[in-house]
This record gives sequence, C-alpha cells and structure tokens, in this order.
Amino acid sequence: MTTTVAAPTTGSAPLAEAKVRRSWTQHGLLFVAPFLLVYLAFLVWPTLLGLRMSLSSVNIAGSNDRLVGFANYAEAFGDPRMWRSLWNTVVFTALSTVPLVLLGLLFALLVHNLRFMQWLWRLSFFGPFLLPSAVVSILWLRMIYPPDFGLLNGTLGTDILWLGDPGLAMWSMVLTTVWWTVGFNFLLYLAALQSIPQHLYEAAAIDGASAWDKLRAITLPMLSRTTALIVILQLLASLKVFDQIYLMTGGGPEDATRPIIEYAYDMGFTSYRIGYASAVSYILFVLIVVVSLVQLRLFRKREEASS
Repeated sequence: MTTTVAAPTTGSAPLAEAKVRRSWTQHGLLFVAPFLLVYLAFLVWPTLLGLRMSLSSVNIAGSNDRLVGFANYAEAFGDPRMWRSLWNTVVFTALSTVPLVLLGLLFALLVHNLRFMQWLWRLSFFGPFLLPSAVVSILWLRMIYPPDFGLLNGTLGTDILWLGDPGLAMWSMVLTTVWWTVGFNFLLYLAALQSIPQHLYEAAAIDGASAWDKLRAITLPMLSRTTALIVILQLLASLKVFDQIYLMTGGGPEDATRPIIEYAYDMGFTSYRIGYASAVSYILFVLIVVVSLVQLRLFRKREEASS
C-alpha cells in the first residue's frame, strides 16, 4: 500500500490570512466611511475653522478677516467681564453638580425599593427632563418665581425677588436646573441598581447585614463606575450651561448669572466680534478638557487603590 505525503505549504496560510484581514479592513472602511465623512464635515472641520477664526479679527459679516495671532486671547485674559462670566460658570457648576448627583442617587434608591406604582415614580422624576428648555424657563419664570403671585413666594409667604436679587439669582437658576435635569442622573442610577446581582444582598442578609450595611458595602461600591460617569457628564453639562439662564435672566441682574457661553454669544452676535468670541469659546474648551482629564485621572486612581 502506497502512502502519499502532501508537500508542506509553508507561507500559504499566512498569505491567505493576510488577504482575509485586508479584505475585512477594506469592507470595514466602507461601512465606516459615511460616519467619517459626517464627523469630518460637522466636527473636525468646524473645530479647525473656529480655531483659525479665533486667531483673526473677522466680524459677523465675514469682513476684516486678517490674522492677529493671539491678540484675541490676550484681550480675553485681560477682560474682567470674561473672568466674571467664567467665575459664574464655575460657581454654577459647583452648586449644581453635587445636588444633581446626590438627588439622582437618592431618587433611584427610593424607586428601586418601592413595591407599588414604580412607573408613576419613574415618570415623576424623569418627566421634567423631557421638557424643552423654553418650556422649563417659561414655567419657572411665569409661575414659580414671580414675586407677587408666584408659587414659591405664595408657599413661603414672602415677596422675594428670586431672579432680581444678585445674591439669589444664581441659586434660583441652580434650583431650576436641578428640578429639570435630575431625571437623567436618576435614570442612569436606576439602571445600574437593577444590574446589581441580587444574590449579593441575599448573602448579606444571611450574614445579618442591616440595610445601611448593604448600602455601604454592596450598593455604593457597585455604583462607583456609574457615579464616575454621572459626575463627568454633569460637570460637562454644567460648564456648558446657557439656555435656561439666557431665557430667564439674560445674564442678569448685574451680570450675576451670565455664563461664559452667553458672554461668547454676546460678543459674537451682539458686538459682531466673531474672532474674539471664538477665542473665548476655545478658552472654555480648554477648561472642559482639563476638567475631564483631571476627573478621569482621579477616578482611575481611586479604582486602582480599591482593587
């Protein structure tokens, strides 16, 4: 009986594998190409164009378009109104982030542990987040904050100018924003709570753990990644605040609530200085990038320490 031994085909398998990989790469690029085109056209190109405009003296009509280098940035850093608006943005972020995170967690814990009409509580907490900013602004401006017939003064028995007092206007904007946007954080926390394995709580109950022990040893550690995500998203959203403040106070009284985005808007579309407004916008952009990187670094160190 004759046995035929096939000749080794060294190099053919790697060659075929390389062809398959190249084919998949080509097909993958075809699938990604539409998104890349949209990404380049509506994000990368406007970003580069805005950076170029920040280095020029162009106005809203597109005239006087000459490069001035970093003159716009130097003027912005020497402008006390820019620093005031930037400080207002930081204050709003500091005042709104903490209650938005804590209340979102508290509401999620309450709804998660309720045994009746959960759908009603979910709708109650998440419903305001679905309202447009114009609706929220009109609601609070016309019904909640009026000094003579507003719901807030009527409940407290006072006649406080909530939006007319420079010392209270920012707090009033924070209160409106918390009521409006806490539902998003609530929904994220609720989804995270429902993904925690139930057997962890059952094992803790067998060991005699109390409700506080379960919260401290199981729930909060299992929500650490969700908390990191919510804090980062909330910081970014608060630093970009504009709609409700512009519609309700216009930055007043006495520029007490004007955020930096509204200042850039005023410079670009009221004073017609598009180049200077672009420079102010990129100052905010750098601030957002720095805050995001610092926050990610802090949470990464915390996870490494806990592991």
